[in-house]
Order: sequence, then C-alpha cells, then structure tokens
Amino acid sequence: MSPALVLDAATAAAPAPAPTSTQPVLSPWLRMQALNLERHTKGLRPFTRAEFGSGAEAPSDGHIISVNQMMDRLRVDLVDGTKRMWRLAGAAMRRPEQPRLTALVDLKHRAHRRILAIEKIWDFYLELFGQRQSRFAPWLVSCDRIALDCYQDAFVGVGNAKPIPAPPPFSYMRTGFGPATYRRLIPLTRLGRQLNPFPLIQLPYHRLINPWTLGAVLHEVSHNLQTDLGLSRSVPRAIGTALSAAGLPPSVNAVWVRWNRETFADMSGLLLGGPCIVASLMDVIGRSPEVVYAFDPNGVHPTPYLRLLLSTELLRRMGFSEESSRFMRAWMTLYPRPKSGTFPAEILSTAAKAIRTVVDAICYRPYAELGGKRLSEVFRFAQKDQRLVEQAARRLAAGTDPGIVPERYLIGAARIAIDQRLAEPEVIRENFYRDLARR
Repeated sequence: MSPALVLDAATAAAPAPAPTSTQPVLSPWLRMQALNLERHTKGLRPFTRAEFGSGAEAPSDGHIISVNQMMDRLRVDLVDGTKRMWRLAGAAMRRPEQPRLTALVDLKHRAHRRILAIEKIWDFYLELFGQRQSRFAPWLVSCDRIALDCYQDAFVGVGNAKPIPAPPPFSYMRTGFGPATYRRLIPLTRLGRQLNPFPLIQLPYHRLINPWTLGAVLHEVSHNLQTDLGLSRSVPRAIGTALSAAGLPPSVNAVWVRWNRETFADMSGLLLGGPCIVASLMDVIGRSPEVVYAFDPNGVHPTPYLRLLLSTELLRRMGFSEESSRFMRAWMTLYPRPKSGTFPAEILSTAAKAIRTVVDAICYRPYAELGGKRLSEVFRFAQKDQRLVEQAARRLAAGTDPGIVPERYLIGAARIAIDQRLAEPEVIRENFYRDLARR
C-alpha cells in the first residue's frame, strides 16, 4: 500500500475532534455593531495643535478650532446614531425578531456611509496639518506669511474699518501643474459640500522649489481678498458698466465680465508685488501658441495672449512704463499675433480698448467696499517699492538679512536674484525660506 493511501486511511479512521465550548454568534455580533460604531465615532476625535508641531510652522489655534467646530457639528448625528444602535442591539439581543434585526442592520448601513463621509473630511485636514511636521514645513509657513502680509496690507489700506477675517489663509502642497485656492465658506466637493472654514492656498511642489515663481501666491490670495473685501459683485458690475460706457458691444462685455475674478487676481497680485509678478505670470501662461491663442467660450481665465497685455497696461498705469514696454516686446516676440479665427474677431479687434477700460475699472475707480478708495490706493506699489525689492535681491543672494521689507516683496527679490544670476538657484531658494521662516 502506498504511503498516501495509508495516510488517507489513517485520517479517515481518526476520531473527530471534540467540539469547543458552545460559543453564541448572534448576540455578540449585535453588541459588536454598537461597540464598533461608538469607537469609530470617538476615533474621529478633535485635533490638537501640539500634535502638528510646536513651532511657528504648526497650524494656528484658529485653524485647529475652525476645523474642530466643523467636525463637532458633523459628529452630532453619529453620536445620536450610536445611542440608537445600542438601544436596538439591546432589544435585538433580548428578542431577536426580524423587524428589530432589520432595523439594526439598516441603521448600521446608514451610519457607515455617514462615517465614511466624515472620515474623508477628517483625513483631508489630517493630511494638510500633517504637512507641517515634514521637511516642507518651513516652505509652507513662508507662504502663510506672504499671504498674511497681503491681508494685512489690504485691511489696513482700506478707507473704512471692516470685520477682520479669521483664520488667515493656510498653504499646503500638492503635485500638479497649477496652483489653486478654495475660498472661505464655500462648499467643497472634497469636503462633502461642507463649507470651507478658511482660505486654502494649494501650491504645486515645482513652484515651492522655485520660489521666484511664487507670484502665484499673490494671485491666489487675491481671489480670497476679492471675496473677503466684499468685491465679488461690485467688480464684475464695474467692468460691465465701464465697457458699456466705452461703447463696446454686449457680446464683448459679457466675455470680459465672465473673466472678472481671474483678471482681478492678476491685477491685485501685480499691485501687491510689483513688476516681477509679471515675469511669474509669464511662467504660467507662456506655453505653445495653440494654448496661448486659444479662446474658451466658457472659460473664466482671459485668453493667455490677452492676459499678459492686461498686466503690461497696469504696469504702465502704475508708473513702470519702461518695464511695461520690455514685457510687451518680449511677449510679442514670443507670440507675434493670433491667426485669424483663433478667437472671435470682435474680441481681438476691441482688445486694446477693452484692456484699458477693464484695468481702469478694477484698479482706478473708487469702491464703496474699500471705503471710497481705489484698489491702486489700497495696494500702493511705486518705484520706491521696486528699489526696496532690488536691495532685498542683493541681500538675499548674499545670504544677509533682507531687512524690514514686506514678506511679499521677497518673491520679487528672488526673481531679480535669479534673473541677474546674483547667486546659484539653490542658494536663493535656501535664503528665501530661511529669511521668511524665521520672521
């Protein structure tokens, strides 16, 4: 007989193992559903500031409190659901009748879906705050300080006292091509349509390692300033009124009004940071001619070809005529003129007049929301400010203290330092973040 047959015969003849002690299944399982829900609900705990670092790079108390308040509101239903689950589990264990069992598993299903939705929000902020424990923390707190500097300049510069928005913008890193922002108190899909409690500034990694491209911070902050200064309705209204008064056709007016938020962000960012911000904008929009000349009938960004011309017009109005001409010449050398049919002929034929009118409407007309001031009066960047930026560029390149210049001016300083080859790129990057992070 083969060994395999002997083994099979021995196995067949062996007595069955003795049964273990009787272990009930249903009652423990019913109790476990209530226990699991209770522990999962408690696991979505409030955040504490200490768990994300103790230095200036950590989220502020205001950021932590805002998120915890939102999470507390979302947990109310879960806490009530946990109490109902315990009651249903107790009743079903005493009398496991079908209606009671069905009610319990139905509640479990609904609670599970609710937990997943809240957990997604909790995880979103856990990742954002957790970046402040990484080696990128000095970069992010530097961008926070630039954003805060913009807000302080805006709310000090307006002509009337306004409610102070809090908490301030919060920066975080993402991979990808472009930066983005999520404004205060708008519903976010990634938060399950919950209201975002404070402005978020999303910055690509490739921008952070090249700080001379961070003019994007001023652009994204300006989106939030348009909202927090109360200009969301008055700016598009001012653009439409000015274009109509200038005699431009309604079809043209509608396009420029649709572009109002992105145009405002470009104009505001330039007023905040000066001429070097135009170079940063060129980094973003200087792509293939097919992209630069393309017209999107539903787009919210001005056609790239025209977008740069808006900035050169504002530079001229700010008193930087020579800089405006240099940027214009460089842009026209790269992109001489769009081909016929690239975008609507009436947009192109009226562009020069429309650009002058839109820049004037946004930057050089008073707004009641600004206390009767013009945006160019709230953000006053003149030749003397550019001299400060140039001095800071030399100090930044040399590794010495750039002095008392506003945080936002260091973006322009980094740009001048890299353009003029005052130091190696890594030296400029290291000094940029070192000087901002220690403020």
